[in-house]
Amino acid sequence: MSFVFYDTETTGLATDFDQILQFAAIRTNADLNETGRIEIRARLQPHVIPHPEALRVNGMTIGEIISPDLPSHYEMMRQVRATLLEWSPAIFVGYNSLNFDEHLLRQALFQTLHPPYLSNTNGNCRADVMHLLQAASVFEPGSINVPRDARGNAIFRLEDVAGRNGFPGHLAHNALGDVLATIHLAKCARESAPDCWNRFVRFSKKASVSAFLEDEDAFVLTEFYYNRPYHYIVATFGKDPSQDNVSIGLDLRVNIDWLASLSDPQLLEFVSQSPKRVRRIRTNAAPMVASLEDAPDEVKGGQSDSEIIHIARRFKADKGLHARLVKALTETRAERQASPFMEERLYDTFISRDDERLMEQFHIVNWPARVQIVESLGDERLRHFGRRLIHAHSPLLLNPAHRAEVEHLIRSRLLAQTVLDGKWTSIPVAVRRTDDLLRATSGPAYERLSDYRSYLTRALAISTATS
Repeated sequence: MSFVFYDTETTGLATDFDQILQFAAIRTNADLNETGRIEIRARLQPHVIPHPEALRVNGMTIGEIISPDLPSHYEMMRQVRATLLEWSPAIFVGYNSLNFDEHLLRQALFQTLHPPYLSNTNGNCRADVMHLLQAASVFEPGSINVPRDARGNAIFRLEDVAGRNGFPGHLAHNALGDVLATIHLAKCARESAPDCWNRFVRFSKKASVSAFLEDEDAFVLTEFYYNRPYHYIVATFGKDPSQDNVSIGLDLRVNIDWLASLSDPQLLEFVSQSPKRVRRIRTNAAPMVASLEDAPDEVKGGQSDSEIIHIARRFKADKGLHARLVKALTETRAERQASPFMEERLYDTFISRDDERLMEQFHIVNWPARVQIVESLGDERLRHFGRRLIHAHSPLLLNPAHRAEVEHLIRSRLLAQTVLDGKWTSIPVAVRRTDDLLRATSGPAYERLSDYRSYLTRALAISTATS
C-alpha cells in the first residue's frame, strides 16, 4: 500500500466556505520513499474574500492569488483529482488533515462537480500524522520529542514538533513544506514508536477498525482535546442509527447494575451528560483505539484485564439495555434542519448514480454544453454549484434569470456587514479585521496587508456599483 501525504493553504479556516489556494501532495511507497509529487496553486474565486489573518500567516500577497497566470480553482481541482486517482489506492495522510484539510478537499471536489469522497473510496483510506504523534506520546512515551509550553502542556503544532524532531529548514505554512515535514515525522514515528505506527496503518482501514471493535470485548479509546489525552475503556454495543460508519460503545467506568436500574427519563439524562459515557467511534476516520494489553496501567484504574473483560461481557449480554441506550441517544438529537447555504449541505445526502453520470459528462464537454447538463442535474446543490462554475468562466452562457440569481448571491455574500458565526469573510468584515492587524503589524507583513486593504477598497467599490 502506498501513502499520499498532502496539505493545503487556504483563504481561511471556514472549511465550508473558504477556498484552497495551494495544494501539494507527495506519494510514497510503503517505506515512505517518494514516488511522485504534485504542487499547484489556484487564483481566487469571485465569491471568496480571504481572511486577512490567513494571508498574514501563509505569507501570500493579494497580487499573487488574483494573478491571471494562475489556473482557476476548477482547473486546479481537475488536475488534483486526476493525479490523486492515478495514485489510488493509497492511504491519504496529512497533519491535522481529518479535522481540516480533508473537509476542504471534499468541499473543493463537491463544489466543482466531482464526487467528494475521494480519500475513502476507490480503495483509499485515511489517517492523520498528528494523531499518530499524539498516540505515541501516550503509548510509547519518549519516542517522539514533544515540545511543551510554559505550563508543561504538550504542543503538537507541526512547525514546533517537526523542528524538535530534527527537520531542518521547515518552510511552515507552505503546502509542500508542510508535506515534507509530515513525511519526516511519519518516518520518526515508524522508527521510534513501531507499535503506534502499526496501529496507525492498520486502523486507517475502516474494515480493520470494524473487525477490531467486533473482536474485542473491551478496548481503549483515546481522544485528545486541547492537546490533552482522555482515555475510555469501551465496549461497543451497536451502530449509530443515523450513521452506519459510527459505532457506539459504553465507557465501562459506569456501574452496569446501576445503569440498568435507571428509568427511561434517567437514562435520557445520563446519555446527555458530559463527559459523554456513551462514545461514538467513527470507523472510517482512523480512531485512536488499542487493545487493553497495550494500555498504560493508569488508564485501567487499578483493574486487571480479566476484570474489565468480565464487566464488558456482562454489559454485552444485556441486549435490553443496549436497546434502551440507543433509544435514549436517538431522543437526545434534535431534528436537523437543512441549511440555507449549499456549502453546508455536503453531508445531507449522497449524490445519485444518475447525477454522478451527468457530472462525468460535464467535465468532457465544452462550456456551452455544460449549461444543459447542469440544468439536467436532479440535485439542487449540484445545480447551484454548476451555475456558479459556469458564471465564473463564461457568465453570458447562463440564462438571464440564473445569471442574475448567481450575481445577487455573490454580492450579498461579499457585501454582508456581519456574517453569522463567521461562516465566511465578507468585504466589510475583512476591512475591519485588516485595519486591526495593520495597527499591530510592521515590516513586510504590513506591506502585504496594506496592499490587501487597497484591494478590498477596490472590490467594495466594484461590488457596490453593481448592486
